[in-house]
Amino acid sequence: MPSRSYKLDVRPYQISLEDLKKTLEFLREKHQLYYTIYRVMLESGARFEHVLKVFEDWSPEETIEIPGVDIVTKRLVCFEDKGFCRYYMGLRVSEKPCEWIYFSTETLKMLDEILPRHVNRHQVTRYAKRHGLVLPKYVRKISWRLMVKTVSREVARFIQSRFGELRVSEARYEDLLSEADEQYPRYLSYLSSKIEPIE
Repeated sequence: MPSRSYKLDVRPYQISLEDLKKTLEFLREKHQLYYTIYRVMLESGARFEHVLKVFEDWSPEETIEIPGVDIVTKRLVCFEDKGFCRYYMGLRVSEKPCEWIYFSTETLKMLDEILPRHVNRHQVTRYAKRHGLVLPKYVRKISWRLMVKTVSREVARFIQSRFGELRVSEARYEDLLSEADEQYPRYLSYLSSKIEPIE
């Protein structure tokens, strides 16, 4: 039996940090809503569609129970002394899971001013293309590249809900959550020094 013949599809994702800086500078001046979306994506490493879901379903005061680990918490948990918050999504059943979305307390101030609201993902992408900006779908990849420079790969996978690469047992969940809470400020500090000040 002859084997199936195919070519590997090599996809380069090398977006320069300079391009990302220019994108954020442009959006900060021209479009505060889209700037906030990009900022959440960069700080969290969350997928574009999950960030837009947060924008639409924003309910920070809601109390939830995390299935399987008996943790009862508000959706939004903030650590003011460490400069960050995390928002619980709890999307586990889909093929694209999203557990927590991490972001800085400064970004939270922006979110509080504009949420909840519906944002059309196609309009954001068209806007980015029209102005020659880094496309939203690439921000998660950039975030991963930067995050693994500052936190352990296991913690980076947990923060970015890359559960296909990380098997999280009930016993391990709380450990990874506390490790992520401990290490995440290092990533924010790195972003502030390399991309733009978090202020």
